[in-house]
Amino acid sequence: MDIKTLLLALALGNLSLCAALFFFDAEARRCGQGSRLHATWAWAKQCQAVAWGLLYCRGVLPDFLTIPFANAVLFAGFALDASALWEQAGRRVWRKYLLPALGAFIGVYTGAWLLQLPAGGRIAIASVAAGFFFLSGAAALGRGWRNGTLLRRYIVVLMVVLSVAVVARGLWSLLPEGVSGVSMLVVQGAGVGALYLMMLGNAFGYLLLAREQAQGELARLEVVDPLTDVPNRRGFYQALTPWIALARRPGMPTSLIVLNLDQFKRVNDSYGHPAGDMVLKAMVDVCKKQLRDSDQMGRLGGAEFAILLPRTSLEDAAMVAERIRQAVAALPVKAEKAIINMTASLGVTIIRAEDSTVSLFKRADEALQAAKQAGRNRVAEAEVIRL
Repeated sequence: MDIKTLLLALALGNLSLCAALFFFDAEARRCGQGSRLHATWAWAKQCQAVAWGLLYCRGVLPDFLTIPFANAVLFAGFALDASALWEQAGRRVWRKYLLPALGAFIGVYTGAWLLQLPAGGRIAIASVAAGFFFLSGAAALGRGWRNGTLLRRYIVVLMVVLSVAVVARGLWSLLPEGVSGVSMLVVQGAGVGALYLMMLGNAFGYLLLAREQAQGELARLEVVDPLTDVPNRRGFYQALTPWIALARRPGMPTSLIVLNLDQFKRVNDSYGHPAGDMVLKAMVDVCKKQLRDSDQMGRLGGAEFAILLPRTSLEDAAMVAERIRQAVAALPVKAEKAIINMTASLGVTIIRAEDSTVSLFKRADEALQAAKQAGRNRVAEAEVIRL
């Protein structure tokens, strides 16, 4: 495959990706899923499609369009590619780091063209620019390498290897023709081939990573409450199950607290659901400050929460519950229309050897109801069986 064919394949490949992403986003907007998805990555592919198309038309269009302008647009596409990967990693580095680097590479390349430096020098500049942005993208994917998936690690290794190949191609082009014993056309073809492999690896890798990330988020939402960012009922039950099994063995006991905000319905009725959401999030935050790292808090539904206290006696659990009660009562939540003061009632029990999830929560709920019937804003312990 000659260089012209590779350039055409790069242009058409990026163009087809742009078209597919356009229709994907159009369907997402039609279904009411918000604004354009993966916008930075889409702009990257559009820039690269235009740039490769201009490079393919070299000799047909004016040199200014097919050399400095085309390479400037290509550098922008590479920089946006790296920026998209950094955004996927949760950081925005486009304006702070990648934009100045892009301006520097464009300026150096354009200056080299205006000064009519040899083609090998311009190839070296372009190759170093491509390698820099590819390595920047690899650095974004490489964050959290130890916990990364096999797919993420593979893409990082691929990008590093191809980046080295692209840079080596550029440096090789600085050698005088014939000194290395390899034709310049062969070196140039190898470099463009590496860019082609990079386009394929980057494009499919990005899409697969986006899908992997979406699947991970769906799996997380199955067990996590999106409002308070603590386990939902299903997630809390999963965390509770092994501790119920351990209760059948001798050792330190494990306790459970069930918490309910008093008269929470009036907050939603009087101030609206956004204010109610603020109260719930503030309450969870203040509760976490009273808990250990090993403790687990979960939302059972509405304004009812459960707290698992591993290796904690009933007496100690009652002390923790009292601290939580006092912290919630001392917590004013600033809403748009008022400052909301809340109280909580808490029921405390210990996991028994014969307990199931049903019997455990039945006993904890009975203690919670006893706290409410006694006037709310208090802690009640479940009845202890004396042998």
